[in-house]
Amino acid sequence: MTRTSPSRQTVVITGASAGIGRAIAVEFARAGWNVAAIARGEAGLAGTIRAIEGAGGRAMAFAADVADPDAMVEAADAVAAEWGGIDVWVNNAMVTVYAPVQETTPDEFARVTAVTYLGQVHGTLAALKHMRRRDAGTIVQIGSALTYRSIPLQAPYCAAKAAVRGFTDSLRSELLHDRSRIRLTMVQLPAVNTPQFGWARSVLPREPEPVPPIYQPETIARHVFHAAMTAPREMWVGASAWKAIVGNMLVPGWIDGFLARNDYQGEMTSRAANRQRADNLHEPVDTDPGSRGRFDDRASGGVMAADPRWLKLGLAAILGTVAGTMLFATRAEGKAEGKAAERRRLRHRL
Repeated sequence: MTRTSPSRQTVVITGASAGIGRAIAVEFARAGWNVAAIARGEAGLAGTIRAIEGAGGRAMAFAADVADPDAMVEAADAVAAEWGGIDVWVNNAMVTVYAPVQETTPDEFARVTAVTYLGQVHGTLAALKHMRRRDAGTIVQIGSALTYRSIPLQAPYCAAKAAVRGFTDSLRSELLHDRSRIRLTMVQLPAVNTPQFGWARSVLPREPEPVPPIYQPETIARHVFHAAMTAPREMWVGASAWKAIVGNMLVPGWIDGFLARNDYQGEMTSRAANRQRADNLHEPVDTDPGSRGRFDDRASGGVMAADPRWLKLGLAAILGTVAGTMLFATRAEGKAEGKAAERRRLRHRL
């Protein structure tokens, strides 16, 4: 279903049938954009089209798996042909598995990697194909605080998000080398109230939940839209994300122990797991749940976000000062020991 409007800007969003992706699609629609939604579930995509058009945007949808690179190229080509180009591409699609490492199969590791990491690579390559022709456009990678600080019970997902950051940093340097005007930004998110906790694969004894504090997807979408407009190198959303990322920079060993003691329980509700429910690892759970999950009563509608460059510079200055002080002290100690040794030699000669 399409509506042509060459004067409007165009965004493509992966994982747009529910959760954060649905909320991002609506946020761009409210600003009057053409919005192309990519996801596997047709029922969810139909709901996203209605939401986009209801918010004032024009919609196009593709039932496709981001793990398929050819499907991403085909979608990008169709969007560019219909609307004249791609201004913003948001890589948001993900899947996860809740399980200890030793209970996660190689197939599950491969699938999470194919969607959550390689899906962002495939989307980026499809976007670059069209953005390079105009030397313009913005690619937004949806990351997580778990990009920097892995947690137990989600090793495949944490590893995939860390891989996205490594890929993004490499590409950024290449774009700078080429003096490209294509912009690249990564948004690191906190826990969000989305439907994923009701359809993620899990072997846990109780139903999974986001680790509090929890935020609503609509407020996250506003920050993603802002990141697409301003393209900071990174944007960290939510105090919990800041604490996790900075804490891991400063005291990673302490956080290892803290997570070992607390995070197993923090990732599970008190409700016993339903072993019969479907999961979306390999096939979509083809429903239309909307943007929000089942944690409305615990989710906040307000969250701060900022470019962390000044914090990083401050930390670098502090660490540099500490390192310089330690080096000075070490050298001073060495000189003192040298003088003491020289005095001992003199006394021995006397």
